[in-house]
Amino acid sequence: MKIIGLHDGHNASVCYLENGIVKSLLQEERLVGEKNFAGFPERSLTYIIASNNLTVSDIDYFVFNGYHIAYPSNREELLKSYRESHGPIVALKYLAKKTPVYSLFKKRRKANRMSYLTELGVESDKIRFVEHHLAHGSAAYYGAPWVKRNEEVLILTQDGSGDGLSGTVSIGKDGKIKRIADIKKEDSLGRLYANITFLMGMVPLEHEYKLMGMAPYAPKYGREKSYKVFKEILEFSGPDGLSWKRRAGLPPIQRMYPYLRKKTELQRFDWIAAGIQKFTEQMLVQWVKNAIKKTGIKKVVLSGGTFMNVKANQLIHELPEVEKLFVFPSCGDETNAIGAAWNLYHQKNSEAPIRGLDSLYHGPDVTKTVDVLSYLEALNKDSTEAIKYEYFDNIEFKTAELLAAGEIVARCKGPMEFGARGLGNRSILSPASDPNKIAIINNMVKKRDFWMPFAPVMLKERVDDYIINPKKIDAPYMILTFDTTDRYKEFIGGVQQVDRTARPQVIDGSRNPDYYKLLKRYEEITGSGVMINTSFNLHGLPIVYGPKEALHVFQNSGLEYLALGNFLVSKKD
Repeated sequence: MKIIGLHDGHNASVCYLENGIVKSLLQEERLVGEKNFAGFPERSLTYIIASNNLTVSDIDYFVFNGYHIAYPSNREELLKSYRESHGPIVALKYLAKKTPVYSLFKKRRKANRMSYLTELGVESDKIRFVEHHLAHGSAAYYGAPWVKRNEEVLILTQDGSGDGLSGTVSIGKDGKIKRIADIKKEDSLGRLYANITFLMGMVPLEHEYKLMGMAPYAPKYGREKSYKVFKEILEFSGPDGLSWKRRAGLPPIQRMYPYLRKKTELQRFDWIAAGIQKFTEQMLVQWVKNAIKKTGIKKVVLSGGTFMNVKANQLIHELPEVEKLFVFPSCGDETNAIGAAWNLYHQKNSEAPIRGLDSLYHGPDVTKTVDVLSYLEALNKDSTEAIKYEYFDNIEFKTAELLAAGEIVARCKGPMEFGARGLGNRSILSPASDPNKIAIINNMVKKRDFWMPFAPVMLKERVDDYIINPKKIDAPYMILTFDTTDRYKEFIGGVQQVDRTARPQVIDGSRNPDYYKLLKRYEEITGSGVMINTSFNLHGLPIVYGPKEALHVFQNSGLEYLALGNFLVSKKD
């Protein structure tokens, strides 16, 4: 059975599923060059169908994430919606949603979404929709590599909102998902965090990680002052605490901006960041504990954008009640294309095995030698200053040697990884023991805020040297943080400087042999089994797609080395 999963909202994406196995994944932002592109992912869909030697008629089903998704908006429109979220027009729209007019609007929007497919020749009876939080839950449940059909798994989803909800608690067993509790969108913890992101002068749905990174720097006094503001907003409800709601008298979270601004007035930026982070951690941790107590299920899977909060995830995986944990990687709405496709597949094949996610390396591989060489030759033909490049049969060894000599090297090779993180195939690599490399990378290309740590990539066989992970939780996707060991100075460039936590990518030879070979060779030369890995992109742009984008970043940054396919491109002799 061939299924195409589609997410046509913020950070649009496409998943191609064949007999329950992920074959292709692609985000529209990579093709259009607009970070977090919102809208129908037409280019990604066209590419995936063609690259898998398919036609539209070969696909059994096309399935959308969510029964309803708002009309797409770009970054400026998104910011405008937050600025006007408490105004009279929004108030009228909020009231209109309680009338039959809203049903007519949703019906029109659904027809609009379907039209993108029918215009491509898709028959309408092949089009399906999966509820938003069911798609999140399906990604986590069917994606967990350790799930067995006959065991019960606790499934929690939490985000800004989707299909009227911001969170759910479900139980997965025998390939089926049963929901036992939900949280309304008006009580959204994710939207609360996004509101604070906007209040701090940053972009919601994009810069929440900056607040999380700043939080450890705040003094305890300031953190607690801000925390008191947030803890008066939401409270657990019901006898089992499987849901929460706003305290009496407070407006919906979506319209709470004036209240938040007034309550945090004259509080320092770092206090507010630490306060909202502490409140988020406590709500999520207590929620997980409540759900385990209610159900008795200690194997937990998580999805939804709020669980991109890696520090909260750490506190969850450290809970003694949690026996096993899987957080779906890059668990924002982009991965609902995968969840929707998996859900429909298991609806149609109720006895199918749960295979789990093998990796996120399911994007295009446009770094083969002939492709790269043609780009390099064309660039030198059109450029006034020739680019130096040399072919290496074993580019991984050459890259490792440069890194061991203290150089910083961008890498673009193999299938493109899916999601928010560069996982080695579209990454900038650096030695990890020198903290000055952080400033150099920032000045070269990344332009990140000074307080934001980079992430380490480490060999699986060396993981106990560097992080504390007594439950042996698999961590290949940079979605969890861990406390570091007393050897943290060996990779200080990848460690949060205040609390000494790290957000690692742990690799072995199975998921990405070339990447593993590179790090293994680096270990042989230096004795260190850890490096810095950050995504390969210019600030404000998506992760690079292929040779064209990689060379653009190389030419328009301070990068001096680029391992592009099997070619080493350099600005040095």
